[in-house]
Amino acid sequence: MIKADGLSFSFPHKELYKNVSFTFEEKQHCAFIGTSGSGKSTLIDILMDPDRYLFEGKLDIDPTCRIGHVSQFSLLDKTKKTTVVEYIGEAYYKLHQEITAICAEMETTSDMESLLEKYQLALDALEAIGGDDYESNMLKQLNLANLMRLKDHRVSDLSGGEFKLIQVIKEMLSRPDFLIMDEPDVFLDFDNLNALKNLINAHKGTLLVVTHNRYLLNHCFNKILHLENMEIQEFDGRYIEYNFSLLQTKIELQELAIAEEEEIERYDKIIDNLREIATYNADASRGRALKARVRFQERLEARRIKAPFVDIKQPTIHFDVDHVIEEDSTVIQVSNYSAAYEELVLDKVSFEIKSTDKVAIIGPNGTGKTTLLRAIFNNKEDSIAIHADVKMAYLSQNQGEMLQDSHTILEEFMEAGFNTYDDVRKHLTSYGFEGEIVHQRIEALSGGERNLLQLAKVSASRANVLLLDEPTSHLDTYTQIALEQAIQDYQGAILMISHDFYSVVNGMDYVLIIEDKTIRKMSMRKFRQMIYASHFDQDYLATEQTKKAVEMKIELALKDRNFEGAKALVDELEALIKLL
Repeated sequence: MIKADGLSFSFPHKELYKNVSFTFEEKQHCAFIGTSGSGKSTLIDILMDPDRYLFEGKLDIDPTCRIGHVSQFSLLDKTKKTTVVEYIGEAYYKLHQEITAICAEMETTSDMESLLEKYQLALDALEAIGGDDYESNMLKQLNLANLMRLKDHRVSDLSGGEFKLIQVIKEMLSRPDFLIMDEPDVFLDFDNLNALKNLINAHKGTLLVVTHNRYLLNHCFNKILHLENMEIQEFDGRYIEYNFSLLQTKIELQELAIAEEEEIERYDKIIDNLREIATYNADASRGRALKARVRFQERLEARRIKAPFVDIKQPTIHFDVDHVIEEDSTVIQVSNYSAAYEELVLDKVSFEIKSTDKVAIIGPNGTGKTTLLRAIFNNKEDSIAIHADVKMAYLSQNQGEMLQDSHTILEEFMEAGFNTYDDVRKHLTSYGFEGEIVHQRIEALSGGERNLLQLAKVSASRANVLLLDEPTSHLDTYTQIALEQAIQDYQGAILMISHDFYSVVNGMDYVLIIEDKTIRKMSMRKFRQMIYASHFDQDYLATEQTKKAVEMKIELALKDRNFEGAKALVDELEALIKLL
């Protein structure tokens, strides 16, 4: 269907791909992964409009291939009065109107031949999207996504997550040969994420989905396309199997690399000895022997193991505090707080956060979570009291709220209080922003890079209370794991909105659930039970935690160069993966 051979592309400031090749075949469901800023969205742009880009290499796309697209950033037009059914069926109803108009014109026209041609083209277009089964298929898709209740609602009244699902359904029903979806999971609540999983798994066509969501990655795809360090790797199989394969390869490569290192060290000593002899013995044969040894050494160095997909640089995220508030002190007190948009969304809710509490706010899209977090940060409500020693930092899901698009990265951090450019560079290095990228404008960064930049600003604040609104959105899986570790190590309080249950389960002490305009506290044990009932087989998350622990043991064994121990643990890991 689509084949790239030797594809290379670069911007003036950055090389993205170098001589990469890949294929997409019919009915494949492919996850497209890679660290933030590696060029995934740009590659999608090239696939959708290759004539617009000056790339090297060959890109063959079947001329009959129809490509559909669900954008990463979807805008909801609040002025439209269209219902959900009318919005999804827009192309279908338009074709029906066109066919009706042609039939009416046939009754009076003398140019029947041209009308018959138009009539046939309209019928062919209708057949391409499912013909008379379209309305039935639309209701099936709405039911599959658990959105049947919304079919007569106005699109303008939908939450962002609901609108995203409606877009996915609309594109799927148009029956493209190849459907591209760029992070369709961002900001989806638990129920909508599960609905997206159902839609992906039921889709009969070919899919390419950019996602960092571990739930979707583990449950939806039969092919992985991994973009890293200007190279692409294809893997036929599930994401969990791909990770296992990477780990096995890592063990083999590290064992081989150490053997090569020892061989290089041995030849270094030989060359040093030959050089020492050459200082007092000018024999030409000894000079030739030295040159031969040096050339051999250069060949050894040239074939050192390079593994762009195995040894991926993970950012180092760390949240320090200037002032630790006494344990068990209440840092945030919310009493009888209410919030409304066009109607009441939160009604007289009350809760408190202690100085070391790590708490997730959970609830469906559109229930006032962001409004509440913003109100706490602004601290202008009588119903919200903040401890006098609190210093807060805020990460917004609306990245433009905390980052100035027209700024360069350096300018943004100088305005945030850094004294010198060197201080900024030193701080940003651990977050992966090195070299010339610090001179880029923020508007040119990917969504993941911008969220990582927000985390770097939060870290620089040294605040003792963090308000995080969807901090994992757009982040690659490596950065998500680094963030989880930073949250676990943090000595202050965290109030976090998140729909990523991996981050919630791995880092939070308890959750605040929004239901029926109120908030109630829920233990992590009960939260896990709720998630099991909705999304997982029993003990799935516990098995995942055990798997993670075994992976950590393997990493430690590799650090100690205990390759036999690592290989034994791999067998244990393989058994756990079969359970998952």
